Amino acid sequence: MITGAVKDLEARIRLKVRGPRGSEREIEAVIDTGFTGWLTLPPMVVASLGLPWHSYGRGILADRSESTFDIYDAAVVWDRRVRRLLIEDVDAEPLIGMALLEGYESPRRDFRRRKGRDPTTAASVTVA
Repeated sequence: MITGAVKDLEARIRLKVRGPRGSEREIEAVIDTGFTGWLTLPPMVVASLGLPWHSYGRGILADRSESTFDIYDAAVVWDRRVRRLLIEDVDAEPLIGMALLEGYESPRRDFRRRKGRDPTTAASVTVA
């Protein structure tokens, strides 16, 4: 089971991304149900992990414009297991796509309020 939180009206999950030489970085990423890929990371994170280049990619963004980007090999700790996947290098906030969520139940929200938390960030998200 993977848990996260709703922050600024977006479901977010924290996960660890691993580079080829043992480097590791914890990131927070937004679940984007309109993104069919695995995961996006900003160029600075890709460079800091030393991820090996895989190929070029092309995609259509939410505003219907077309974009090209580099794709890198990486590993993430996902549901307590290491998964190898392709990461898209995008200069924006990290996104978790539907390819990474495939095979899991839909995210559900637990609306119990947490003590001392702002009501806009009080919900949690679980992917089972």
